[in-house]
Amino acid sequence: MGGHDVQYVRDLQEVDATQVAVVGGKGAHLGGLSRIGGIRVPGGFCVTTDAFRRIMAEAPSIDDQLDQLSRVNPDDREAIRTLSAQIRRTIQGIAIPGDLAREITRALAQLGEQAACAVRSSATAEDLPTASFAGQQDTYLNVVGPEAILQHVSRCWASLFTERAVTYRRRNGIDHRTVHMAVVVQQMVFPHAAGILFTADPVTGNRKVATVDAGFGLGEALVSGLVNPDVFTVRDGEVAAKTIAAKQRAVHALPTGGTREVAIDAQRQEQPALTDAQVVRLVQLGRRIEAHFGRPQDIEWCLVDDGFQIVQSRPITTLFPIPETGDQEHHVYVSVGHQQMMTDPMKPLGLSMWQLTAMAPMHTAGGRLFVDVTRRLASPTSRASLLDLMGRGDPLVRDALETVLDRDDFVPSLPDADPGGPRTGGAAPAPIATDPAIVTGLIERSQASIAALERDIRTKTGPALFDFLLEAFEEHKRVLSDPLSFQAIMAGMEATWWLNDQLREWLGEKNAADTLTLSAPDNITSEMGLALLDVADVIRPHPEVVAFLRGVENVEDDAFLDELAKLAGGAEARDAIETYLDRYGMRCVGEIDITRPRWRERPTTLVPVILDNVRNFEPGAAERRFEEGRQKAQKKEQDVLSRLRALPDGDRKADEAKRMIDRVRTFVGYREYPKYGVVSRYFVYKQALLAEAGRLVQAGVLPEKEDVFYLTFQELHDVVRSNQVDDRLIRQRKDAFRSYEALTPPRVLTSDGEALTGSYRRDDVPSGALIGLPVSAGTIEGRARVILDMTEADLEAGDILVTSFTDPSWSPLFVGITGLVTEVGGLMTHGAVIAREYGLPAVVGVEQATRLIRDGQRIRVHGTDGYVEILP
Repeated sequence: MGGHDVQYVRDLQEVDATQVAVVGGKGAHLGGLSRIGGIRVPGGFCVTTDAFRRIMAEAPSIDDQLDQLSRVNPDDREAIRTLSAQIRRTIQGIAIPGDLAREITRALAQLGEQAACAVRSSATAEDLPTASFAGQQDTYLNVVGPEAILQHVSRCWASLFTERAVTYRRRNGIDHRTVHMAVVVQQMVFPHAAGILFTADPVTGNRKVATVDAGFGLGEALVSGLVNPDVFTVRDGEVAAKTIAAKQRAVHALPTGGTREVAIDAQRQEQPALTDAQVVRLVQLGRRIEAHFGRPQDIEWCLVDDGFQIVQSRPITTLFPIPETGDQEHHVYVSVGHQQMMTDPMKPLGLSMWQLTAMAPMHTAGGRLFVDVTRRLASPTSRASLLDLMGRGDPLVRDALETVLDRDDFVPSLPDADPGGPRTGGAAPAPIATDPAIVTGLIERSQASIAALERDIRTKTGPALFDFLLEAFEEHKRVLSDPLSFQAIMAGMEATWWLNDQLREWLGEKNAADTLTLSAPDNITSEMGLALLDVADVIRPHPEVVAFLRGVENVEDDAFLDELAKLAGGAEARDAIETYLDRYGMRCVGEIDITRPRWRERPTTLVPVILDNVRNFEPGAAERRFEEGRQKAQKKEQDVLSRLRALPDGDRKADEAKRMIDRVRTFVGYREYPKYGVVSRYFVYKQALLAEAGRLVQAGVLPEKEDVFYLTFQELHDVVRSNQVDDRLIRQRKDAFRSYEALTPPRVLTSDGEALTGSYRRDDVPSGALIGLPVSAGTIEGRARVILDMTEADLEAGDILVTSFTDPSWSPLFVGITGLVTEVGGLMTHGAVIAREYGLPAVVGVEQATRLIRDGQRIRVHGTDGYVEILP
């Protein structure tokens, strides 16, 4: 393998961030760090990937072992453990060739032959994801002497094949042969103090706040959790807060190599490890490093004499990104996903399509949508109406906004806008009559608009399709912003609020509207859940069909309905499912993201729910359920009215209540319809765009149709015009999307990056209970089923569903459960509306419910009082 271009050793000072292939991720990063003005990095050198390849070539048996490894099932932990251990042994057993050993020893001599060194593995990038990179795997401290150094370099090479690294590569389809290992050898620093600097607050996300953890001796004691550090918070160039810990122990290096723990004498324990001035200076260095890498950093530092040295720096991966505005003003953003009850990340096409069809300007960050409410918070009247609206829907959003408003300087104060402003407060439009024909008319108009869209889009392709769609989006917004539609929704909501407020005042009843709205007519989403019970009725009598559905994971979606029709009773089953899909097939979980597969595209998604229905219900359940709800509501109405008549001025109260009950039943079901209209239109857009994507694949522009999901609408338009696509962009977008999946979006986010969740601030709840928002009355006990993916549903009668969010497409599951707990949601979000219709006790907005409640635990859901108890 000779040849002059092979280089086994590079000085750290010669390396920069572009040389990952030669010195691995960590080496390239440290080289880059050492080039930033004013930043000192301990001296050292990299043993390059050329050296690693040379070693691998010395042992022919490794090839066979790698072949075996590539054939192992990624879930076969035992086989992976055995094979990877075997490969590690082989690598550590290879004698390092003389010329290679000489180069390493020569580089070591420049640091000082007996210099104590840290030896760290540095894999070429594709290896471990940033998240698990945080573990200090394979860093050997205080290694002394050439022989020990060579031995630890071998260990680092072998560490490319730890069980964890091997499993990660197998799962992500990365070929073991494409990843190489370099090794960084750095002079050990024997610091007075060491620790970690975060250039943004890792807890709140605030980018203007830096935090410093500091302890005596080597940083290992902090990283391993051996001691509690001193913690400093720095804002605007000064220490804003500090906690000085009693530091009883430190880790020190031994002259012969290795490290040990030592006790710290009593009078030093309480002393700060750094002075305030040192902390401020350290943060200034951190800001330079952050500016160089372009994102907040988690930095390991140490203090030697009076100078700071930087041992390593990584991006903080847990921070939620900030919407880009291009200005330096303060902004406050509210999450759209929490209102839509869909907090998963959306792909770029999904984000841009929602932005193009939404009624308010929206910003994107972390694969989620946000609305900028700064202007509305700035003037007193619009602030009051926004807080009121948010508070009725989701008190946590309101609380988070109030937290921001409590900081005097963050939101500017503006006088009230002139009355010509947007229609939020101001003169209310004349109230509409309580007339079911209004709802029927609105639904007919929506259906006519969709039929016209389907008719007109058929002939459009290429750039003309995109021009057509931009016009269609305007029509889409026109339908959505129809004043009558808005009035109908508000009429239902206002009647709900009136009933809850007045009946509490008059009769002392909480959430009376919940029972009064059971089985309200014309609710497209509740109908969707009941209609799937009817589908189950058709399937239940046919054992062959049921058996086929049980094995459905082996059937391709596009063949599913045809295969079904071949069985006894299969044709009826297929027709029932087809009819269901004609009406609801444009829906799916996460449906506000146009890129998510619709039920029509993946009908097998519905099978687990159909099977639950077949198993858990008797024939005719849908009609019985609806009728029971209607009768309960009617009985409740009679009960409320007779109790009101017995009060002073009772007839007037009863008449008003009766008017409001009729009004709520007329309009509350329509609340779900506009979303159905949006999603119906979405499916028409999607089919047209996928046809374009198919043409791009045929023309060799794209490898697969789904790649268009990673482009915005505008970018896709450009690709269709030019027949060229930037592959690198699509790859970056896919990586970014994967990283967004690990993030939890905040309800409220500021331009400083502060993520606010809000709190309920309640003290009327038993200790240990999980607090949430009561959205559907009643108390129920049962087995918790924690289900994050609807296709994993496997419900028994009496189960309580616990999940992160329930957008409309979860409602088919609602017919089979007795209660609902979600992490996201407000009074008027989809899950809440449907839970009330079905009479399911429900508590939403329960922070971390899916982590705090374990699958199978018994819980009690207090749907009237808004908390959940985990039972022993």
